[in-house]
Amino acid sequence: MMGAPTQPVTRDLDVSETTFTGPDLTTFLGLDALGLTAVGQYLTAERAVIECRMPIGFEDPFCKACGAQGQARGTVARSLAHVPVGWRPTQLVVRLRRFGCTRCRRVWRQDTSTLAEPRARLTHAAVEWGLRALSLESMSVSWVAAALGISWHTANTAILTRAEQILNEAPDRLEGVEVLGVDEHVWRHTKRGDRYVTVIIDLTPVRHEAGPARLLDVVLGRSKKVFKTWLATRGKSWRERVEVATGRFHRVQERRRRGAPTGPGGHGPLPRRIPSRRQARPVPPPDPAGDHRLTGPSG
Repeated sequence: MMGAPTQPVTRDLDVSETTFTGPDLTTFLGLDALGLTAVGQYLTAERAVIECRMPIGFEDPFCKACGAQGQARGTVARSLAHVPVGWRPTQLVVRLRRFGCTRCRRVWRQDTSTLAEPRARLTHAAVEWGLRALSLESMSVSWVAAALGISWHTANTAILTRAEQILNEAPDRLEGVEVLGVDEHVWRHTKRGDRYVTVIIDLTPVRHEAGPARLLDVVLGRSKKVFKTWLATRGKSWRERVEVATGRFHRVQERRRRGAPTGPGGHGPLPRRIPSRRQARPVPPPDPAGDHRLTGPSG
């Protein structure tokens, strides 16, 4: 079981040289970076619910379809999970202004792209917190989901999506790659969907003894076509200078395709049938003196 994350080392604060300001819940929760202002709170032993509002005057009241100016039609609430405070899930209830077009009858809300992704359950700050907790603090997805007060699947989807964005947005992640490592991995332990993925890593630091291997990409599927499709999206000059070191699964597939022996080390064919554990272990003969089934009347 994964242990609790290590607590950071804190030092005593020099009160004599510190300038204090008035207590502000908006600044304390980091809501000002998201463009929110805290206007209320509801605290329980299980969670903290903070009521927030978007700044007035920065919304776009004009219709995107016809360009006419819309009229305010009240507010709607959107619930989002935020960074936990004191290991207590923190939920934001954001009041958004609602507008309606008088010409084409179109209805829209305030833009919340700086706050969270469309139809997301977590704020941008909560996703970044979960990603750091998972990668740097070695926390499990279950711990992250419990700290945020959301389900496991919601936390896992949001964190993996953000990690994939960071991985793909890195402009220099494919520079200096000399050796590619390719292998399969079981990432879904259920019967629904594709259970295998192809993991592509950079083995150049391992060859030069400069550090550990680094992850380049994870692609759904386990066939050779998946890896060929991934290579086809790269430049020809990059493919020519890269060496591929596949895993055992891909080596066996390559030997079978060429008609070569596919045994361990390539010295013979693989066994057609591997005996099970019950068949491999000899069964001792029964002991009549110790078998209670032979002591009854029928015995």
